[in-house]
Amino acid sequence: KQMAISSDLERVFEIGPVFRAEKSHTRRHLCEFTGLDLEMAIKDHYMETLEVVHEVFKHIFTGLETRHAKELAVIREQYPSSAVTFTEEPCIVHWPEAMEILKGEGFDMGDEMGDLTGAMELALGASIKEKYGTDFFMLDKYPAEIRPFYTMPDPDDDRFSNSYDIFLRGQEICSGAQRCHDPDLVMDIIEKKGMEAGDGLKTYVESFRHGVSPHAGAGFGLERVVFLYLGLDNVRKASMFPRDPN
Repeated sequence: KQMAISSDLERVFEIGPVFRAEKSHTRRHLCEFTGLDLEMAIKDHYMETLEVVHEVFKHIFTGLETRHAKELAVIREQYPSSAVTFTEEPCIVHWPEAMEILKGEGFDMGDEMGDLTGAMELALGASIKEKYGTDFFMLDKYPAEIRPFYTMPDPDDDRFSNSYDIFLRGQEICSGAQRCHDPDLVMDIIEKKGMEAGDGLKTYVESFRHGVSPHAGAGFGLERVVFLYLGLDNVRKASMFPRDPN
């Protein structure tokens, strides 16, 4: 998708299978899921991407409740749930605020540079719902160390990054970021992370050397969105042919 942006496509959308090799034995993970991905050139700030995502999901949430109320009523007889609540403008929570909330909930956050556990996500979602009245929010400025090499560092503090996860009912449905479009900076980050830039990565980096728009993107898991929206007890029930480690 990034290489498509470098060829002067301003916005790229993709729907396709995504495969995970991780042995995640949980009620919210699959080894194969349907990915809903977007990448877009940005003019001033990567928040433009979050605004697009927010408008898309507002349209989805509203459309489901109005155009498919009959079908939702049938499902909710067996799996009770309420309509997702959301804010008119994007609800964006920054990493330091999330750390304070979780410490207030009794979690030991250590140096505050580690990734969130499932329990932390749920506690954060409950607190955000109480504080801002929304089931749908974005957590911004993840520590750079726990994000991929192609993530743009925060220009004000390179311990952090211009990256985000998006949450629904206290669980992650999306990861995204402003991508690093500076080829020399990408190579520097690859080296700092102790990675080897093989032929595949070199081709990727070279695609930026002739000029590319600053850009950002996001990737959603369709089955997880369905699972959480409908209040199901397991993501496998949102897939016709679920594939898991077993």
